[in-house]
Amino acid sequence: MKESVFKIMKEDFKLIRTYQYSSEAQVFVGKLKSEGVEVYLRDNHIVDSNPIWSNAVGGVKLFVKSEDFDKASEVLSTISQYSLDEKNDLIKCPKCGAEQVEMTTSIGDAKSLIIFIFSLLFSLIPFYTRYCYKCNCCKAEF
Repeated sequence: MKESVFKIMKEDFKLIRTYQYSSEAQVFVGKLKSEGVEVYLRDNHIVDSNPIWSNAVGGVKLFVKSEDFDKASEVLSTISQYSLDEKNDLIKCPKCGAEQVEMTTSIGDAKSLIIFIFSLLFSLIPFYTRYCYKCNCCKAEF
């Protein structure tokens, strides 16, 4: 019976995106549901139980109904993949002026490094990291 349910689901749903964490996927699930698109997440519980396993399972997979695939693609294309400021405008790189800027985390100081190592030893999620923006064009960090 499980095989037939999986076969039906495989025929009815198509993979549209993958995300590293389920919290990222939930943002897009909410947007798609608000537009009337039926969605299904896979591997979100595995990633939630241990985020380090995200790469091993291929991330959290977002599926949409086959007949809604084009509509879902259109909805997701309206969402910017780059960072926005408080006014909902794209952040500009101070070095080159490009608007292809993403927020990243880094382990650049001693405090971050020590906490990161401690977290790895005890299988915890690192709770102190330094956030910065990185330009995809000139690779400048600010």
